[in-house]
Amino acid sequence: MRSLENFELWGPASPLMQPTQDPRIVGVRKVRKAGGTTNSERLIDDAERRARLARRHALAPQHRLEDALAATKAMTVLHATEPATPYLSLFARIDSFTRSDIDDALFEQRSLVKQLAMRRTVFVFPRDLLPAAISSPSARIARQEHGRLVKDLERNQVAHDGATWLTAARRAVLDRLVDGAELSAAQLREEVAELAGRVSMYEHKPYGQVLHVAPRVVTWLGALGDVVRGHNGSHWRVNRNMWTRMDHWLGEHVARVDIQLGYAQLVEGYLRAFGPVTERDLVWWFGATKVVVRQALADLNAVQVRLERDQTGWVLPDDLDPEPPVEPWAALLPALDPTALGWKEREFFLDPDFYPAIFDWSGNCGTTAWWNGKIVGAYIQDDAGRVELIVPQDPRRAGRAALNAEAKRLEDWLDGERVTAAYKSPLVTWNRSGPTG
Repeated sequence: MRSLENFELWGPASPLMQPTQDPRIVGVRKVRKAGGTTNSERLIDDAERRARLARRHALAPQHRLEDALAATKAMTVLHATEPATPYLSLFARIDSFTRSDIDDALFEQRSLVKQLAMRRTVFVFPRDLLPAAISSPSARIARQEHGRLVKDLERNQVAHDGATWLTAARRAVLDRLVDGAELSAAQLREEVAELAGRVSMYEHKPYGQVLHVAPRVVTWLGALGDVVRGHNGSHWRVNRNMWTRMDHWLGEHVARVDIQLGYAQLVEGYLRAFGPVTERDLVWWFGATKVVVRQALADLNAVQVRLERDQTGWVLPDDLDPEPPVEPWAALLPALDPTALGWKEREFFLDPDFYPAIFDWSGNCGTTAWWNGKIVGAYIQDDAGRVELIVPQDPRRAGRAALNAEAKRLEDWLDGERVTAAYKSPLVTWNRSGPTG
């Protein structure tokens, strides 16, 4: 582990630390009332928001949780695009976490379930939120993907009637997966004749190619809630999804709820974990329209509060009590952790001038290092698996000591295993000069 005591800390005068402010970090306009009580005099300042984050996201050591289900519920969901992220996100929030803890919840107890939902992203959901997820954001994705598939199937002459072709493929896949079979998308393509076919993607682009349609069909069935990602065909740092029928995996059919009710339930959990949030935060997180999120706020009687930078935020009506301060804390979070990604308006925990060092052009991030509620850097692993901190914003002696302790804790837990993430904070890819310790 590289100690921060020997790591060069770039100062504010360095060209590296003077990027142009990202144009996406702007104030939001006042949004209309959600139909509930308003409390325009209640100011929740940045310090209080960071205290909420520390406590509710179980990041401050004294507020860590007992198990995988409790920690996931505290966040509402966990990002699961990167295979290792759910494991590392839970490690950051549970004192005695082991890999088998989440494996047991995912694959044995099945109290946690992976599901494609908001922003076409795979999340780990607590099982009790599956009806809301499948009925609302997942259903939206399923409708969109169905439309695209129909057009592509017909355009590539795989089928004269794409909708009929998909109906037959859906029936055939579910028949093949009866009695609990678990197969990869490649195995389904080989064994289910109704999935045969290729479609061209991104024609007239340098990266255009002709691909099997089967994986897209399976993704569509997953969004519908017909099939689910079962056991992983590889280890915890690699995704090799084995698909099975959702009803068999859970031992019951997932109930469907009204779309409006589904969004309201998801927004309620999000407000509980992340509130106060702006309307822009809501639209970002759910990948939904303003109409959808405003309706959910109205259904919940959400309350307006004032935020710094002349912004308007929303909280649940029973969530207006002041948040007590939290003792200073440090955390190392993995790529795409929901704490870093949970807001679009991130100024309360990230200096706007530091934004381009942490988030890429699409708003995703790699690993992050936190001190007392703010992102101050990132971390990497060297070839031997040692955790190295990259912290340009000096957290001073107490922060350096706490971050070094978290790096040692993570390094010990990884025990030489290296996590390679597709998403990397720009900071870790920039050329750095000076002593490295």
